[in-house]
Amino acid sequence: MKGILRVGLSVFILMLITSRGFTQEDKILIGSSSALTGHAQFLGSEYLKGAKVFINKINEQGGINAKKIEIISLDDGYDPKRCAKNTVKLITEDKVFVLFNYVGTSTTIYVLPVISSHKIPLLGILSGALALREPFNPYLINIRTSYQEEISQFLKHCLEDLRLKKIAVFYQYDAFGMDGLKATEEFLSKNNLKIVEQVNYKRGTLNVEEAVTTLKNSGAEVVVMMGTYSPIAQFIKLCRKENFKPLFYSVSFVGTEALLQELGAQAHDVVISQVVPLVQGDKFPAIMEFKELLSKYYPESQPTQGSFEGFINAKVLVEALKRCTSLGRESFIKAVESIKDFDAGIGANINLGPGDRQGLDKVYFSLFSNGKLMPLEDWQSLGHND
Repeated sequence: MKGILRVGLSVFILMLITSRGFTQEDKILIGSSSALTGHAQFLGSEYLKGAKVFINKINEQGGINAKKIEIISLDDGYDPKRCAKNTVKLITEDKVFVLFNYVGTSTTIYVLPVISSHKIPLLGILSGALALREPFNPYLINIRTSYQEEISQFLKHCLEDLRLKKIAVFYQYDAFGMDGLKATEEFLSKNNLKIVEQVNYKRGTLNVEEAVTTLKNSGAEVVVMMGTYSPIAQFIKLCRKENFKPLFYSVSFVGTEALLQELGAQAHDVVISQVVPLVQGDKFPAIMEFKELLSKYYPESQPTQGSFEGFINAKVLVEALKRCTSLGRESFIKAVESIKDFDAGIGANINLGPGDRQGLDKVYFSLFSNGKLMPLEDWQSLGHND
């Protein structure tokens, strides 16, 4: 009888530990699924690397309450079904405490039922999609601003500063691309305008030739682009080859540095909105800290927008872990909701709350000019004709 009771007690304790997300007393297990291979691997690899930079620092300092943070990262290749499979494994087999740093709109949307059914928080998503913000989901914790805000602020500059009103959209045919299309339509509608043309391409391909012809014939002055770096680079090169030279604009998801590299000599007159400050500068304390730690832990790497965003996400993750009153997911949620005016060192404080799961609203703009990435501040001096 006593043996049965002991077994029962052991099972109960194991279940309790599992429900709280910890498998070892000296570790906090964090699960991540992202694109570490394939056509979007730059995005996932940089995002994860930046997070590890800050977590390495915290672990060297002794971790959180003497527990080291360990990220279990799985590759989904930017494929929704693989992302779902990874997520189930992370939760049920690896017994992670929370999920962290997912990459992509379609991938994350696909795993929402898993996240909700297991009531496991996901903090840090490389996506600004409205579908990951509305309807409100208490387990989705976004740090970056939305695509809607990025696009709206860009188009406002187009109308007011550049006097450009003929707007077209070139987008990846999935939830990510459709989100950008919708945001563009809504902003233009509020200003009594319509999209002059819209063309999509299939995710994972570089087949964009028909899009070039269609958009050239539309007479568009501006093309809003929703895609990853390789097809976007191909699209811009073909447009210029066909002497179609609108102002090209992309949201932050594109993979700024990878796009810059793929464009080469064609890297000019392309505007990209950013959700964290440009890492080339030294204006903010977090940038200096990031560069110093990156050179320490990844001496062969150069700072990128994606890795810096991952770094900021890790700061928020660590802050929430520090505020946890117990080793439970509900405690983690309450800790997240207590983050107000958190200074991450980027000049804009991070705010979350019981009904707020988006920490930042700030948008920064950058420009490819003469093969370099530059901050874009003087819109009226922006030349959009080659």
